[in-house]
Amino acid sequence: MTAVLVPLVVLLPLLGAAGALILGRHRRAQMAVSLGVLAAVTVIAAVLLVSVDANGPAVVYVGGWDAPWGITLVVDRLSAIMLVISAIMLLVVLVYSVGQGIADQHRETPVSIFHPSYLILSAGVFNAFIAGDLFNLYVGFEILLSASYVLLTLGGTGERIRAGVTYIIVSLVSSLFFLSAIALVYGATGTVNIAQLSVRLAELPGEVQLMLHLLLLIAFGIKAAVFPLSFWLPDSYPTAPAPVTAVFAGLLTKVGVYAIIRTETVIFTESDVTVLLMVIGGLTMLIGILGALTQADIKRLLSFTLVSHIGYMIFGIALGTQLGYTATIYYVVHHITVQTTLFLTTGLIERFGGATSINRLAGLLKASPLLGVLFFIPALNLGGIPPFSGFLGKTGLFLAGGEEAAADPANAWLVWIVIAAGAITSLITLYALTRFWNMAFWRGRRELEGYESVLLGSVLEAPEGATVTATRTTPVLMVVATSALVMLTVCLTVFAGPLFELTGRAAADLLDAGAYVSTVFPGGIR
Repeated sequence: MTAVLVPLVVLLPLLGAAGALILGRHRRAQMAVSLGVLAAVTVIAAVLLVSVDANGPAVVYVGGWDAPWGITLVVDRLSAIMLVISAIMLLVVLVYSVGQGIADQHRETPVSIFHPSYLILSAGVFNAFIAGDLFNLYVGFEILLSASYVLLTLGGTGERIRAGVTYIIVSLVSSLFFLSAIALVYGATGTVNIAQLSVRLAELPGEVQLMLHLLLLIAFGIKAAVFPLSFWLPDSYPTAPAPVTAVFAGLLTKVGVYAIIRTETVIFTESDVTVLLMVIGGLTMLIGILGALTQADIKRLLSFTLVSHIGYMIFGIALGTQLGYTATIYYVVHHITVQTTLFLTTGLIERFGGATSINRLAGLLKASPLLGVLFFIPALNLGGIPPFSGFLGKTGLFLAGGEEAAADPANAWLVWIVIAAGAITSLITLYALTRFWNMAFWRGRRELEGYESVLLGSVLEAPEGATVTATRTTPVLMVVATSALVMLTVCLTVFAGPLFELTGRAAADLLDAGAYVSTVFPGGIR
């Protein structure tokens, strides 16, 4: 019975997008369709999570064609966790965007375009998480690309068009690598089914495995924005409307991380790139956060912290242990929630204060204490202050690293270097966010004119120069949606024990590739 629900997580958003497009002239009906569809998908995802956690993975062979001939959809614990957190984020951000649209007469997010594109984006995200073969995963990425470009260029301003062009060029390059890798994989093995590849790739020469492995890692690394493939992100995300930026920052890079996890745990179990991933993880942390230090605009600052914190996830994947994957999955959930929350809060700051640069903001705490709280809690969380989920996730990763260093003395020095990089990154993240807090919230409004501080000595405005916007009203729906996500970030701390147990079971599944293979191919795969 549960298997019947699996295709609905993709079908409902696609049908909803068609319905929203038909209802383009009826704004309320269109918004009701979008909200109803994502609410339904959230419930379905929760049911799937409970079911697969109790009964094992759910597998659907589309059209009745058994694998590997047909399209296979697979939901295991990791897929279900990603579906649930993604559906929640998409639903809450949609509520936020509805509130913003009503207040601004839909200038930033015109319903006739925004809602269909948003639902198509959702379908692409969900499809990527349940894809059982590489080509279907590629289809999910392409659905994301088509919808993302529309959402990124909403409003048609020159700045957004330039950012959209950069984004689509980079995405097309990533897709080219991915499609080339799929063609080579199929040519070498005769299949693109992930479970079947687990066996057939292991039979290839090591050099061939490594070449295919690196091609896929490049494609997924661009999607995940890992160093040195992350150059495009800080200039692309900050230009979009607040709801779009929040979804992009919270979810899209995690689709790339998810693909890397599948690659490392199922497809290339015999090809070891641990040292490469470890180095990339450490460099992604440090280069990203050093970029954040120089930013005066909070949207660009958060974009650089987004890049840096992807490094923690790559580090956890590189460890390849159950504790490493347990902490990585927990950290992915934490980061999706906290990063989305911070970008939504930034949208509130821009509306309330009229700008997003610390050179132009002051006195926000006195003017709006609630806004101060909504920014302060997730900022501390992202910085890794105890007892928040950011601290718990990083501690889990560092403990996993310590265990791996003890088990593998040959690479222990590299593990400890990356752990040190992670600790430094966390401290710099906290510094960068508290600097913004001090300038924008704590500093008095009267001090803004001619204000000088060592905290501002090294920061730079965004390219092209950020413009000061008129202060606008802050709709209740925007505040409610942001507050709900702040509460969810707190819940990740309060219920960290059960969540770590769940991610631990998901990690155990990942390390048992044979169970995944036998589930997708009950009768054997040869």
